[in-house]
Order: sequence, then C-alpha cells, then structure tokens
Amino acid sequence: MSYDRFPVVPVPDTGRAGVVGWEAIGTRLREAVARRGARKTVVVVECYPGVWEEEVWGELRTRLAPALAVRAAEALLAVESIDALVAPFLGGEDPVFGFLSGLTLPQFFDPARLRHWRQAVEQIVEGVVLIVGVGARLLADGDLLVYADLARWEAQQRFRRGASGNLGAGDRRASAAARYKRAFFVDWRVADRWKRSLIARWDFVLDTNDPRAPKLAEGEAVRRGLRHAVTRPFRVVPFFDPAPWGGQWLKEVCDLDRAAANYGWGFDCVPEENSLYLELAGVRLELPALNLVFAQPRALLGEAVHGRFGDEFPIRFDLLDTMGGGNLSFQVHPLTEYIQHHFGMHYTQDESYYLLDAGPEASVYLGLRQGVAPAALAAALAAAQAGGPAFPADHFAHRWPAKKHDHFLIPAGTVHCSGANSLVLEISATPYIFTFKMWDWGRLGLDGKPRPIHLEHGLANIQWDRTTEWVQRHLINRVEPTARGDGWQEERTGLHEREFIETRRHWFTKPVAHHTRGGVNVLNLVAGAAAIVESPDAAFAPFVVHYAETFIVPAAVGPYRIRPAESAPAAPLATLKAFVR
Repeated sequence: MSYDRFPVVPVPDTGRAGVVGWEAIGTRLREAVARRGARKTVVVVECYPGVWEEEVWGELRTRLAPALAVRAAEALLAVESIDALVAPFLGGEDPVFGFLSGLTLPQFFDPARLRHWRQAVEQIVEGVVLIVGVGARLLADGDLLVYADLARWEAQQRFRRGASGNLGAGDRRASAAARYKRAFFVDWRVADRWKRSLIARWDFVLDTNDPRAPKLAEGEAVRRGLRHAVTRPFRVVPFFDPAPWGGQWLKEVCDLDRAAANYGWGFDCVPEENSLYLELAGVRLELPALNLVFAQPRALLGEAVHGRFGDEFPIRFDLLDTMGGGNLSFQVHPLTEYIQHHFGMHYTQDESYYLLDAGPEASVYLGLRQGVAPAALAAALAAAQAGGPAFPADHFAHRWPAKKHDHFLIPAGTVHCSGANSLVLEISATPYIFTFKMWDWGRLGLDGKPRPIHLEHGLANIQWDRTTEWVQRHLINRVEPTARGDGWQEERTGLHEREFIETRRHWFTKPVAHHTRGGVNVLNLVAGAAAIVESPDAAFAPFVVHYAETFIVPAAVGPYRIRPAESAPAAPLATLKAFVR
C-alpha cells in the first residue's frame, strides 16, 4: 500500500448520472431539452473563470443547433472600465499582494448591453437559445442551467501556459504571476459569490478540467455526492509543484515524476485550491473542493466553526520538501490586525512545522537571537537585498536542530524558515499566500528572476521579543501527554495560545477512539505504512489511509476510530490531528 494521488469519493445509487465526451454531452442535453416539451428552451451555461468558453460554446452550438447562441462576454463592460473597476484591489505594482475584493459579478457587466441581449433572447419564440460564459445567467434566467466548473490548480496551470486570462481583461501579455494575483484577489472572490447562489439550481455540472475528456453530470447527483461526502472521512486530490528550494522526498514517497528537477510543495489539504473527485457510476467528476464547503458548510465544519468562519475551510495541511534541497525563504507572517487593514483578510496565517522526516543536519530557523537590534537587522536585510553582503541569518536568528517528529510552533509575527534536508508537514490557518519573504539566500525563482521580497511588510510585523529563550520555552516541542489506553497514547503538541488550531498526536498499536465533537478534524498519518479509519456503528465504509496522506473527517461524522492496517504492527503508528479550539 502506498500514497494515493487520486483519491475518490464513490457516490452510491447514481445510475446514468454522468457521461464523458462532447458527443455524449450533447446527447444528454438534447434529451433534457426534449423532456421539457416546450417550443423554446433557454440553455444557460454559466462558467467559472478560466474555463475555455470558446470551446464550450463551439461544441455545444454544433450539437444543440440553437436558434440563437450568445457569449456572455458580449455584455461585459469595456476592458478599460473593468481595469478601472478592479484596480483598487490589485496593490499597484506589488507583484504578489492586493486587497480582497468585495465586488459582485453584475458590476462587470454593461446594463445597456445586458438589456440588449435579454431582449434578443426574449424575441426568440421557438428552438434552443444557448448562452455561455461567466455571468451567462445575467442574460437570461434560463430553463436549463449547466455550470461549467474548473479547479483552481488547473486554472493556475493555464495561466502558466498563457492559455487563459482574467475576467474581462484585455492584456493577454500579463505574466502568470499577475494573472494569479488578479484571480486570487478579484476573479475567484467574485465568481465564488456568484457560484454559491447557483449550486442548488444546477441542472447539470460540466467538468472542464481535462479538455480531452469533458464530463457532464446531473446536478442533483452532484449535490447528492456532496451530501454523501460529509458523512465519511475523505481526501481531496493532492497536487505537487517544484520550488527553488525543492527536494527529492516527495518524488519517492508520492511516486512523482523522477525526471523532474524537484518538488518543493505537496498540497494535500488546501480546499481553496484542491479538487474533489466524485465517482458517479464509473464517471470520475472533478470539482473544486470549495464546492463542498459552499454546499455543506455546517455538516463539514460544524456549527461553531461555521459560525466563526462562515463557509471557509480554516485549516490547511501541506508538505514542504527540502530533502536534498535548500532553505526556505527567511520570512514572517502578518499579525491579525495587519492582514485585516492591508489585505482585507479577517484572520491570519498562524502555522507550525511538524517534521514528518529529517535528514542529517536538518534545522529550523525560529525566532531572533537575544539582544538583536531592530535597526541592525533591517540594515543587514536591506543591504543584502541591494546586492551587498549576504544576510547573515545565523547572526540574527536562532537555528534549531530538527529531527523527525519535532513540532515547531510559528504564531504570526515570528521570523522563521525551514532548513534543508527536511520534510515539513505545515499545519496552518488558511490565508496561505500571505508570507513576507525578507531574504531568499540570493537565489532566483524557477522563472530565472529574483523572487519578490517584502521587507517593509516583514519588518512591520516582526515581534522583537520572540527571542531564543522565549522561543525555546513556548514554541518548540510543547508536548504534553493528555490520555492513554490499551495500545495507544495521546499527546498535545500545540499550537501556541495565540493560534486557533489545536493539534493532538496519537501513537497506537491498537484501535484509538476519536470524536469530532461537533467540529471538523484534519489528520495526517505521520508514522506507519497504513491505517484504517472506521465507524464504530458501521455508519461509513472503512477508509484506508497511507503514510503522509492527509484526510478530513467532517464534523457530522461524530465518533470514529483509527486502527493499524496490520493486526500486529512492528512499531507504533501515529496520526497528527488538527481542529479548531
């Protein structure tokens, strides 16, 4: 048994819910039109930003032979007006950060153009009217609603290939980084607000992630799949990315492309960007995992967590591989008030590093040395960034030796970075791009350009009293035994009192009883080849997890237990569990 890169949620009793390929998709939609028995049917194909609308429009126009076919983009504001609309949220020339937009989709459309196309649709008295694009439903309410969806990871890949742009943007020369920033702060926020209101109305969902094999599923079957997902443990679909500091560990453990130079990131529980696979009668439908958060927030998160965070998934697990690689950037995360005032995010990225594996001389930079003068640190960083002497990190920050299963706590405002030769399970709150890099060891990014440095932001957030003695006392291996039983032991490993996430480690050779206690649990198997998660009353089928896999147990599950996959393991297994306090 090994790491599963393609986990699925099998959905029972879905019949002919899904089909693959444009020909089958066209047939299914023609059948739906015929079932209505109406002279006129308006088919609205609402799209998530990044969907290749032209392909969808062309394929469906060929197969539905509409009396009128319209692209929603025809009703958008002029490019210059959209540029002015989004400009306040893009942070000027800053290559990374903007301000989370509160815009709504109708603001991107020209009222006169909308009226024109609404009237054009109303004038058709017979046949099919096809409307395709982001905001298609603004042109007509429609008789059949198809939602063409796309995972954010695939959207990012398309940005990198120059294969798609931003909502209503005219500059196709924008860099992938600029497109991602615009999507993160504007497009995805706008589109998610619009999507939330439509999920209950979907007649069909169109999976456009693989252009060679588009898939169509009945909307009610998808909703049933989302309801089913929150009754059992599940995994989102992991994805992996290289990094300037990347290592070799993920290649071996996760069976990735051995020819790749490295993999630095393994994103295995970031629902804002990961996908969810639903298996509908043999058809594997890929959806953004956020759809589950939007559709089933209370069952997934629990009442208290939902009451605090709304339909946002607040816990993030990812893997950072520096095994045979280099140090991460020397960095700090913003304080809560800073991220609120400067970026519009209502909570910050507190985090921790759990050492899933460590090689010789592994280490973690964490906190300042005693007596560090702020002005001296700022001057050294500025000089290094200007091309002067390399920043002497060991002079200003304490580097702690790190071994397997160490846990380093990193509340916002604490300077830190993982060193080489380690595999870090990073457990953090979800605002994951808000990292202020202050020194990147003089190296270039994968694009051959210097990586963005945010020295002013970083210096404004450093907590200068988090020095060696304080860090050792509060942030390193704060392990406290909390319970034990036959064949198992529970330990509290963190996080810091300023952070809202609690973590518990369980060592076990026999079954361990767990309970969600009304809140979502996120776990990783940090020791042992494989374990089985099961329901004490058979409420869900046994669920197998492998070493290094992250899995989610929805709040609605309640009691569950975890046992070794082998009847008599040679060594104890261990899980690390995170939940909101």
